[in-house]
Amino acid sequence: MSGLIPQRFVEDLLDRIDLAELIGSRVTLKKAGANYKACCPFHDEKTPSFNVRPDKGFYHCFGCGAHGDAISFLREFEGLGFTEAVEDLARRAGMEVPYDQAAKQEMQQTRTLTEALDFASRFYQQALGSDAGAFARDYLQQRGLDQAIIQQYQIGFAPAGGTALCDAAGTSFKEPLLETKTVSDQYGRPRDLFRNRVMFPIRNTRGKTIAFGGRTLGDDKAKYINSPESDVFHKSREIYGLYEARQNLKQLDKLLVVEGYMDVIALAQHGIKFAVATLGTATNQDNLSALMRQVRHIVFCFDGDTAGYHAADRALENALELMADGLHLQFLMMPQGEDPDTLIRKEGAEAFSKRIEAAIPLSRYLFDRQSDGLDLQLPEHRGELRARAEPMLNKMPKCTLRDAMWHEMLRLCSGRDQWQKKPWQERGGNKSWQRERIQEQRIDVKLSKDSLLCLALTEAPDLASEVAEAARGSRQFIQAAAFANWILESKLANQPALISALATDVQARDRFFHLFDGIEHIPAREHTLEAARELLSPTEEASRQQRFVELVRNLPNLSPEERIELRTLGSGTKNNGT
Repeated sequence: MSGLIPQRFVEDLLDRIDLAELIGSRVTLKKAGANYKACCPFHDEKTPSFNVRPDKGFYHCFGCGAHGDAISFLREFEGLGFTEAVEDLARRAGMEVPYDQAAKQEMQQTRTLTEALDFASRFYQQALGSDAGAFARDYLQQRGLDQAIIQQYQIGFAPAGGTALCDAAGTSFKEPLLETKTVSDQYGRPRDLFRNRVMFPIRNTRGKTIAFGGRTLGDDKAKYINSPESDVFHKSREIYGLYEARQNLKQLDKLLVVEGYMDVIALAQHGIKFAVATLGTATNQDNLSALMRQVRHIVFCFDGDTAGYHAADRALENALELMADGLHLQFLMMPQGEDPDTLIRKEGAEAFSKRIEAAIPLSRYLFDRQSDGLDLQLPEHRGELRARAEPMLNKMPKCTLRDAMWHEMLRLCSGRDQWQKKPWQERGGNKSWQRERIQEQRIDVKLSKDSLLCLALTEAPDLASEVAEAARGSRQFIQAAAFANWILESKLANQPALISALATDVQARDRFFHLFDGIEHIPAREHTLEAARELLSPTEEASRQQRFVELVRNLPNLSPEERIELRTLGSGTKNNGT
């Protein structure tokens, strides 16, 4: 509907909005001259890199690249659509959005449907507290839900009679309830869709009811049913619990995607308030796009049975085409026979949170699954792994993650540094992804002297003084000289300090980001340091050979004394058989 709002109105609206006030009401800003700074609300950081320019009307994060105006901020931060964001800003500025007549009628129709569904939600909540809802209340109590969580998620009860909602709706809401199929007239007379069921309202990001899920309290064939799709409800795009998660948490950094309504609610009751559920049997690309508009970190949580792994595989395949640098997707598989609802009640929030922290990254999950049943010591099986994994990686857009996963596939298929997974029977717990190394002889790797010294510095930064001295006046060690001098200037005495500095110092990270490009295999630490010591403190024989090579290269320009030295060194080389 964005095309129905005149561009001139949008520009006028943005001119009237104080961007610092808008963002400052949601993020803590600090004055920095004429601008403002903050830790970015769109990615996790400790050093502020999020800048707001009220005079220019835009914000920009130098960490993750987030950029935009007041409308884009509301869309990203609140998860709103374009029209909703414009309406929010218009209310703030005391302006009315100039929709055309057709758009106004469409919005009025949407408002009518959500008002009727909000009425139905209130009706179901009241029914839960009535005498008829006693059995439903007992069921919720047995599932361990307290009154506070029931009210927060507006859980209700649909009476068994068949026309209770229809009778209560009256003339004002009956037509919209029929239109959303919450009340059906399929057999010539109105009849409630949901009967004798615990009711879970599905709300959009504005908190408006757009559909319902119902769990039977009887022996119905369908344990759960959802509202049919309507003008306000599109199953593939909606996320259950997202509104509540945004209400619970001031800043939503990640989402835990589970399979059911009760999983979401049980986790929230135990303090894990960022759980949501997709609607339907599979996580499709519409679901994923909706999730990725909210956060950059998503953890998929599935049951540890065959169906759960198949669902996780479908989520993985659908995610590949949407992956981009900065997105972080993980997979958490439950132990056999458990789901999030039962498991968190058994082991508590702290233990469950540790499971979330240990969730398997997308890259590892992909290679674990595709190598399932293969013995990667066999060339035939390594070829099979590539045949399985390569088409999946080709689905991914060009990004650093894709390049890294491609190199990982080549490494696994090369037969070097292979691993074997533990039995898949352990797949429910934290040990599901652990690997047992196969002991095999390392392959000697030939590196340039410059790269070798750089690699040695990452293992032992205390070599920086010697490297800097050896590199002085030599054109062989350009990168090593720069790296060593930076280590000395930064006073980095050990490897943890070096790694920390490279991870947190943006300028240093950018400066040395490509330091090891082209190195496909890393030698063992002891081999690296031994070779570096040989370069820095060569033996007498190595020094003699090095001098001989230098003189030969400069033969036309040698002095008489240097020519005598060359003949002497050459004679010694022959005598040594080299």
